[in-house]
Amino acid sequence: MTKKNSRTHIMIAIGIVLLLGLTYAFWPQPLRVDIGEATLAPMVVTIDEEAKTRVHDAYIVSAPIAGRLLRVDVEAGEKVVSGETVIANLLPAPPAALDARSREQAEASVEAAMAALRLARSQLNAALADQDLAEAQFNRYQELAPLAATQERVDQATREVRAANAAVDTAKSAISVREAELARARAQLISFSETPPLGQMPEGDIDADYLDAIPLTAPISGQILRIIQKSEMTLQAGTPILEIGDVSNDLEIVAELLSIDAVQVNAGQRVIIDNWGGAHTLEGVVQRVEPWGFTKFSALGVEEQRVNAIIQFTNPLGERDGLGHGFRVETRIVVWEDKNALTVPSAALFRDDGDWAVFTITNGRAELTSVKVARNNGVSAAIESGLAAGQKLVLYPGPGINDGTRIAQR
Repeated sequence: MTKKNSRTHIMIAIGIVLLLGLTYAFWPQPLRVDIGEATLAPMVVTIDEEAKTRVHDAYIVSAPIAGRLLRVDVEAGEKVVSGETVIANLLPAPPAALDARSREQAEASVEAAMAALRLARSQLNAALADQDLAEAQFNRYQELAPLAATQERVDQATREVRAANAAVDTAKSAISVREAELARARAQLISFSETPPLGQMPEGDIDADYLDAIPLTAPISGQILRIIQKSEMTLQAGTPILEIGDVSNDLEIVAELLSIDAVQVNAGQRVIIDNWGGAHTLEGVVQRVEPWGFTKFSALGVEEQRVNAIIQFTNPLGERDGLGHGFRVETRIVVWEDKNALTVPSAALFRDDGDWAVFTITNGRAELTSVKVARNNGVSAAIESGLAAGQKLVLYPGPGINDGTRIAQR
């Protein structure tokens, strides 16, 4: 009987152990989740956008007249002084080539001008002869006036002398006119082929002795931003040559914001400037938001309406050394800020019947809690009501979590 009772007790014990094992294996376990906490911390809501720098008042120096630009010797980045630094030299444009008809007409004009000059000189000789005769008669009447010549005769001789002098002056003026016409006619024969190439000019005498180059000076003090035309070439009036700007004192940032973001931005808002190449972030302030929007296609081909926001630097110049015109930066425009906000991770929030809600943790169980969100920047959310600092929250709540679900730290 003793052995039989022992065997029975052993079987009962084994059955109890198996039952306990099966119970433990199939007993519902707490759901493993990530847990966060509501804390009091500074929080900012920003509009983030890539942007670029630019010189606000950049000057494009262009050719004032059509001419021949000499090779530009200055380089991008050089400093220039307003009204003093010569940045380019422009030679007068060479005359156009003459075709056969134009050359024949020009040569005929020269012959006609030479004939007119000879005629004017002949008329001068005749006027000089008349002048000599009039003066001789006047002198004769002056000698005879007391004896035989009447006063009327003397007066007439005086008039004839004056008329002869006027005729001589007229003839001389006519010669000057004819000489000018001859020079103009000869100028029509000048062709661009008669201008020696620039490489054959005497060294050191290009500006003073050979051709009158027009020096173009810097319109403002600053730096040369870019050279548009470097090599020697013939330019039309108004052709851009180079661009000048004051990078030190006139640099600003242009951020192309989505129009739905631009309506939240106002002048005077703080801007955080990051990823510009320096070791620290820079500060700025929104100067203005332009009222005109434009259409732009994103990298994925999506049509977007963009608006330019102009941002001014507030850091000293020495803290942003190296930034120039057209450099890329990243801007974060602060549209809301609270230095002591009740914040929770954005990953804890979800929608419940159109309202925001979270799962708080009470005694190891999830508790559905409705909250009112003041702001959400995608990383953290500022809670206006519904939570207290220090409460634990379920992060990334999945469909398996309900009100009252047992949970544990993952």
